[in-house]
Amino acid sequence: MAAQMIVLVFCVAAVAALPADTVISKLNDGPRYQYVSSGEGPKLVDTWLTSSSMARTARYAPDTENVYHLFTRQNPTISQPMLLGVPSLIAANFDPSRSTVVLIHGWSSSATSDFVVNLVPRILAAADVNVIAVDWSAGAYEPNYYSVVANNVPLSGSSIGSFIFWLNLSTGASIATYHVIGFETGAHIAGLVGRSLGGLIPHITALEPPRPGFNLNSNAFLSTDGIFTEAMHTNAGVTGLVQPVADVDFYPNGGTTMAGCRWWDWECSRDRAYQYLGESILTGGFTGVLCESLLEATSGSCESEETLNMGGLTAKFGSSGIYYLTTNEQSPFSTG
Repeated sequence: MAAQMIVLVFCVAAVAALPADTVISKLNDGPRYQYVSSGEGPKLVDTWLTSSSMARTARYAPDTENVYHLFTRQNPTISQPMLLGVPSLIAANFDPSRSTVVLIHGWSSSATSDFVVNLVPRILAAADVNVIAVDWSAGAYEPNYYSVVANNVPLSGSSIGSFIFWLNLSTGASIATYHVIGFETGAHIAGLVGRSLGGLIPHITALEPPRPGFNLNSNAFLSTDGIFTEAMHTNAGVTGLVQPVADVDFYPNGGTTMAGCRWWDWECSRDRAYQYLGESILTGGFTGVLCESLLEATSGSCESEETLNMGGLTAKFGSSGIYYLTTNEQSPFSTG
């Protein structure tokens, strides 16, 4: 009897020691735990999707939880919120005859992020357009479950695409007038928005698309997601993707550590992406030199005479390639 009790206790202990959280998928081919930049600083996160994180994903309902904040020159500081499928909430100031710029924030963030706060006034100062800041914080704010956020990315991308389709159908606006800009995790969502709309969005800009969870992931940004796609790499190889992903990829200062940022300050280099874009929208001035290879771009050894301006609100249809440029340490960042 004593022997049987010992065996029973051993079996219970063995079962208790088994992993309770089953791994469903590995989001990329890298190590399971990786550092990712967030709105709260760098975090070591789990990039594997498990049964518990999948259960958390099931709670996110982007069609009802994503909120779309409209800013125009008529309401530049106080937004008019819209919801998918609610005609009574179509913003009064939305003008279907104008171009529309859509901003998509990243992980552990919201529509009040520095990315949105920096770009909205600059866009409206440069052009009389509709600016829609997407708030997908219901799916983005999972500070301890990065794999949940990565799994929420395609859900949000598809839902934002549905919102644009519905808004155009309801107001008569045309998809030909859209420019979608995504920052950090939002960069991959921006691509998926375009993909969900058949690649018909004229202009998509990916700012510092992240690497953890998206290296070799089918939900990562693709050059074919829009008619013209542009990417800016400012923390490549650390928290950002190194490889080119768009029709045109810019690698300021080699793409990894930005001028004026310390090598260990990932947020500084990451945030330079939207800071450069904001400045380019108002003053231009960021001139990239065409590179023959990624190695040339990351080492700054490009010697071509062919140049292209980085950023701005105008799509560079027909352009392609990898470009290098240098910036100043402080604003104004453009060297001319």
